[in-house]
Amino acid sequence: QRQPKEPPQALASVGPSDREAHSGTQSSHRLLAYSDALISIIATVMILPVAHTKVEDNEVQFLRQSVQLLLTTKIAVYLMTFLIVSVAWAAHIRLFQVIVRIDDCLALLNLACMMLITFLPYTFSLMATFTENVLGILLFCGCVMVIGVIQSLIVLYAFSRPFLLNEQIQISENQNYYKHHILQVIMRVPIMCFFASIFSFIFFQLSYVLLAIIIFLPYISQCLKWCRSKAIGKHRILQELDSMLFYTYLPNEPLSKDRVEAFSDGVYAIVATLLILDICEDNVPDPTVVQKQFGGSLIAALQVYGPEYLAYFGSFATVGLLWFVHHSLFLHVTKTTRFMGLLNTFSLAFVGGLPLAYQLTHEFPRNSRNELEAIQISCVIVFFAGIFQLAIWVVALYNQQETLHPYVRYGGREHEFMLAKLALYPCVALGTFFLTCILSKFSAPIFHLMEITVPFAFLVLRILVRIGLALLRLIFCPDRPDPRTVVEEEGDETRVPFNALVT
Repeated sequence: QRQPKEPPQALASVGPSDREAHSGTQSSHRLLAYSDALISIIATVMILPVAHTKVEDNEVQFLRQSVQLLLTTKIAVYLMTFLIVSVAWAAHIRLFQVIVRIDDCLALLNLACMMLITFLPYTFSLMATFTENVLGILLFCGCVMVIGVIQSLIVLYAFSRPFLLNEQIQISENQNYYKHHILQVIMRVPIMCFFASIFSFIFFQLSYVLLAIIIFLPYISQCLKWCRSKAIGKHRILQELDSMLFYTYLPNEPLSKDRVEAFSDGVYAIVATLLILDICEDNVPDPTVVQKQFGGSLIAALQVYGPEYLAYFGSFATVGLLWFVHHSLFLHVTKTTRFMGLLNTFSLAFVGGLPLAYQLTHEFPRNSRNELEAIQISCVIVFFAGIFQLAIWVVALYNQQETLHPYVRYGGREHEFMLAKLALYPCVALGTFFLTCILSKFSAPIFHLMEITVPFAFLVLRILVRIGLALLRLIFCPDRPDPRTVVEEEGDETRVPFNALVT
């Protein structure tokens, strides 16, 4: 956030030590951009142990059984860890909504925090590989607890130098209350991890339950606040909520829209990069093999990898178009609530699973049972990646006065087109899934045809939406004039009237 310029008389009243302290600080924008990029990379690379799991191609043991034995645990731990890393990232957002300037000490403390976050993928690999060994859980919980301690040190240091804080907190008379409240919220997750590490020695399954609770802690906290309001009265609760404006666990608390977009862009970029890394690693033929089996013809050797190239381009198009839909969605969003951030995290978690879908779609022989089930798993991953984006839009519409620009609200100019964009991938993925169930022998061509045709569908989507709406009006309301020809002037804004039929 931009700091207001101090008037000359204020500068004259500032002592030499204060001026020196201000001169040693800078805006936190670059530190936050670095932290967002780092956390998005760490959250995404956790899919690598899952994507590189070798599944034996045995027609007696179908992929369904292989998934149950080899992939289910790793996928579950990946999703849980991705969400926990996202919780740490959301806490980082809220922390630096309070702290708007940094100095060298804060930058170094933040680097120490990032170092521990980058160690989390290793603890995840241990947890996923040795599911019944408590060492992975202990290392993971230990890292999270130390991260909480470092964040507490950041808070104590920042409040000892109020010029680093948000302007509203600087002028507040309750800085100690803010400090204690922020410390209390920060230490909730480390305390949960502390109990999870203890229960890992007694009943380790309960440790995973406690770690999963961390993801939904804001909503549990909101339910507890509701119960408390019924018990002691709403007036006192409202006073406390007003004092917790900058750092709370309220689901409707706004997150930084710019940082949500930056984190999401990082995840999409890393997923797209992981796809080409697999191509570079697995699809470069050995020179001796080219010489012996293909007579030195590199073109003939590369033709063997044709399905892999097709799967790569299709997967990259899927990642790129999901990013395009995400970009279009947040182009119309003015404020991101915590619940929208949680749905966005779920969507990104399934986007992070697309490298696994890429690996599975060309892992097995053509027209085999394993190939069919692998393609169906890929359809499920694409479906959930898209359906959570649609859920973000639904939540934004529910709070449209606070979260959306006027021209995309109910009946707005872009409302129907945005809805069609968001519904395209879930509908196509679901239709592809059922088609592969019916036409199992053509599962691979159907899936690759879906990946190829969806980009063209996006190109003609606006035309199709306009034609569809015109047909609906012609069929159901033949005598009704086109509402788009009626324009209402409201002040300086041009608004389109409410379209009851579309809604």
